[in-house]
Amino acid sequence: DLVVVSAGTLGSTEILLRSKKNGLPLSDKVGQHFSGNGDVLGFAYNNDLPINGIGFGTHNDGSIAPVGPCITTIIDHRNTPNWQDGFVIEEGSIPGAIGPAMPLAFSAAAALVGKDSDDGVFDWIKEKGRVAESLVRGPYHGAIQNTQTYLVMSHDGAQGEAILQDNDRMKLVWPGVGKEPIFDTVNDTLAAATKPLGGKYVKDPIWTKLLGEALISVHPLGGCSMGDDASGGVTNHKGQVYSGTAGTDVHPGLYVTDGSIVPLSLGVNPLFTISALSERVLHYLAADRGWTIDYTVPSKPREVAAAPSTLGVQFTETMKGYFSTQVRDGHDDYQAGYDQGKAADSAMEFTLTIQTDDMNALIEKPDHRAKMFGTLSSAALSAQAMTVRSGTFNLFIDNPNQVETKNMVYRMVADSVEGKSYYFHGFKTIHTASILAAWPQTTTLYVTVWAGEDDSGAIVGKGILHIAPLDFAKQMTTMKALGANSAKESVAGLARFGAYFAGVLFHSYGGILVPEKYFDPEAPPRKKRPLRVGAPEVHHFETKDGVTLRLTRYRGGDKGPLLMVHGAGVSSQIFSTDLVETNLLEYLYAHGYDCWLLDFRISILLPASQHPSNGDQIAAMDHPEAVDYVRKATGASTVQALVHCYGSNTFFMAMLAGMQGVRSIVCSQVATHLISPIDVKLKSGLHLPSLLDLFGVESLTAYVDKNANWRQKLYDELLRLYPMRKGQRNDNPVSHRITFMYGQLYQIEQFDERTFDNLHELFGVSNMQTFEHLALMVRHQQLMSHDGQDIYLPHLDRLALPICFISGELNKTYLPASTQASYDACIAQNGADFYSRHVIPGYGHIDCIFGKNAVTDVYPHVLEHFEKTL
Repeated sequence: DLVVVSAGTLGSTEILLRSKKNGLPLSDKVGQHFSGNGDVLGFAYNNDLPINGIGFGTHNDGSIAPVGPCITTIIDHRNTPNWQDGFVIEEGSIPGAIGPAMPLAFSAAAALVGKDSDDGVFDWIKEKGRVAESLVRGPYHGAIQNTQTYLVMSHDGAQGEAILQDNDRMKLVWPGVGKEPIFDTVNDTLAAATKPLGGKYVKDPIWTKLLGEALISVHPLGGCSMGDDASGGVTNHKGQVYSGTAGTDVHPGLYVTDGSIVPLSLGVNPLFTISALSERVLHYLAADRGWTIDYTVPSKPREVAAAPSTLGVQFTETMKGYFSTQVRDGHDDYQAGYDQGKAADSAMEFTLTIQTDDMNALIEKPDHRAKMFGTLSSAALSAQAMTVRSGTFNLFIDNPNQVETKNMVYRMVADSVEGKSYYFHGFKTIHTASILAAWPQTTTLYVTVWAGEDDSGAIVGKGILHIAPLDFAKQMTTMKALGANSAKESVAGLARFGAYFAGVLFHSYGGILVPEKYFDPEAPPRKKRPLRVGAPEVHHFETKDGVTLRLTRYRGGDKGPLLMVHGAGVSSQIFSTDLVETNLLEYLYAHGYDCWLLDFRISILLPASQHPSNGDQIAAMDHPEAVDYVRKATGASTVQALVHCYGSNTFFMAMLAGMQGVRSIVCSQVATHLISPIDVKLKSGLHLPSLLDLFGVESLTAYVDKNANWRQKLYDELLRLYPMRKGQRNDNPVSHRITFMYGQLYQIEQFDERTFDNLHELFGVSNMQTFEHLALMVRHQQLMSHDGQDIYLPHLDRLALPICFISGELNKTYLPASTQASYDACIAQNGADFYSRHVIPGYGHIDCIFGKNAVTDVYPHVLEHFEKTL
C-alpha cells in the first residue's frame, strides 16, 4: 500500500512508462521534459604544463605524481541576464582503468577535431615530442599527463522524451539537441580556457556533424517531472504520482523521489538539489500520515584523542612619549603632536600585556589579533591611569598603502575614572631600510586617539611613544610561553617566536645579505583583470627609414583624436596596465576620447628597441608620421597629444622642427628643458653612457628574473649599494636597475604591492645611443641635437598652442624646475594665454602615469586641459 520509486532518472521513468503501458492510469507527460542537464565534455590536450589528470588505477601511492584535482573548483558563467545562457566549468580526472587507451584515442581525436591554441615551429616540435612520449611510455607521461578534462553543466531546454519500444526497453528521443546555441558558446569558451595552457582544445568526439552532434550526460533529469497538475507533469510537489491525464488526483501510496522529478536542467551538479527534493518528499509522506521521523543517529562518533595543546606567548611592554590634543587632523601630524605635547609637558605612557593562546596563528596569520590589556596614562585625557579593555595586537601585518612595509598595530579602548572612553590606535612601521633604522622603527609607536569606543568619533589628539632601552631590556624578561607542558617545550616555543621576529627584522634591515626578490617566469601567469575599454585596433606603419612602429586605437568616443606617447625603456603599456584600478587609457576612454597609443622605435614591445637610435630620428620621423597616420585614419585636421618623459622631449623636438597637425599638448615631467638633481647630473657629467658604449655596452635593461646568470646577479648586488633616498630602499632588483638607469623615477609609496612587484612587466631595454643623447641634453639643460647643436630652442614660436605642463613635486629624475623653465620660456616667447602648469604633491616621475591614486590626483588635470581644447 506504499511504494516509493527511486530508481534514478532512467530507471524510474522506464518503470512508470511500463506501468502506464500495462494499464496504470498516469499522466501523458511520463517520459517528457527529459534533460541531460546541459552536460558537455571537453579536453585541453597536450598543454605546456603537467596536469596529472589520469587516476592511479593499479599504481601504489607514491609511484606516480599525485592525481587531480577533480571537481574542486569552478569557472562560473551563471551571472547572465538570461539564466538559460549560464553554465559552469569544472575540472575532471580520467579513471585509471581506461588510462592505457587514452594516448592513441586522444592523438586520433586531436587530429580530427582538435583546435591548437598556439603556434610556432618550436612549439609544434615540443607538442609532437609529448605525443610520442605518451604513445611509448603511457598515459602518465607526455601529452596525456598534460591533458585537462573539462566538465560543463549548462541548460539544454529539457525537450527530450523517453519512449518505450516494442522490446519493452526505454529509448531517448531528442532530435537536434546538440544544435542548440548554448553548446557552441560552451565549446568556444572551453577553447578560450585552453589558450593560456598552450594546448589543443579537443571537443567531445561525439559532438560532430558525422554523429549528429550528439551529447553525453552523467546527470540525466526529468521524465517524471513535477507539475501543477497531470496535464503539466507526472508528480505533484510532494512527489505523489498523478492518477490520470488531467486534474490533481493522485495515487495515494505511489511516490517518485529522484532526479526524474526535476522538471528542467539545473546548470550545476544536481546532487544537492535531488537530495533536498527527496528529503522534502519523505517529510510530506510522513506528515500526511501523522508519522514522526526520528532523526537521531543511533551510532556515535568515535572518541577522538584531544589535540595536543597549542603554545601561546605573552609579554609586557611599556612605552612612553608625548601627546597633544591640539593636533587632530592630517595623517602625518604625529610628530607635531609629540612636539607640542613635549612643550606642554603632556606625557603619555602605557604598560600593556600582550597575550595569545596560539603562537602559530600570531606568526603565520598576519590578521590574527592577540589580546591586549593593561593601563594607559595621559594627563591630557584623565587625572588618573585609565583601564584598557578590548585591546588587540597584530604582530606584522602588511601595509596596503606602502610597498615592502609591515606594521605592528595596537587597538584598544581606555576607560577613565571620569566616565569617558577613548579609542586608541597605534602602529609601528617596519620598512626595508638600513640596519641603522631597526631600533627607531621597532620602538616607535604613532598614536591617534578618538572620543568614544571606535574611530567613528571625533579625533582627540595625536602623538608618538617610544620604548626606552631599559624598558626594552625589562620587556625581554617578561616573555613567556603559555600552555607548555615542560620547560623544554617552553624554551623551544620562545626560541621559535624569537627566530621568527628576528627573521622579519633581518629581511627588512639585512642590507645586501637579504636575497633580492626576483620575478619567477616559470610561475603560473598573473591573473589580469579585463580592461574597461572596447576591443583594440592595431595599426602598424613603416617610417621613412624602414622602422616598423605601432599604433593601438581604442574608440572611446568622438573626442580627440588623442595621441599618447610613452617614455624611454617602457612602452605604451604604461597607459593601459591593469596593475592599477583605473589606468589613464580607461579614464580618457570613459570620458569619450578616441585614444591612439603610440609605440615608437624605442618601445620595449618593438624589435626596433634593440637597435641604436637617437632623439633626432624620432623627432624627424616617428612623431610626424604617427600624427599624419592618425589624421588620415580619422579624417581629423589636428590631434591632441599626451606625451611623457623622453617621448615628450622628442615630441617637442618634432614640434620645434616644424611638425604640423597638433592643436593641444599635455606634457608629463619634462619638455624643452632638462634640469636634474646632482646624481643624474653626475652620471651625465662623467659621460657614463658614452663610456659604457666604448666598452661595447650597447644597451641597458631594467628587466631581470630569477634565471639571471651570475654576472647579472653580481650586477644587481652591486646596484644594491647604489645610494637610495630616504624611504625608497627596497629589495626589488628591477627597481634598483631603474634607479641606476634613470634616477629615482617614482615615489614607492605611490605604488601598491602588486604594481611594485610587477615592474618587470613595464620596464625593459633602452639603447645606449638614447642614453647618450639624454646625457648630452642634461648637461646642457635643454633640447639639443644628438651631435650637440642648438637647433630646436630657437624656434619656440612654433609652440604657440595650448600646452599643459605637469610635474611630480618629488621628481628626482627631472626636477619640477624643468617644466617651470619650459613654461617660463614659452610665456616669454608667446605670451601667457596658451599655457598652464601643475605640480602634483607627493608624486615623483612615472607614478604620475600609473600611481595607485593617479586617477584622482593627476588624471583630472589631464582631462581638464583636453576638454578645453576639443
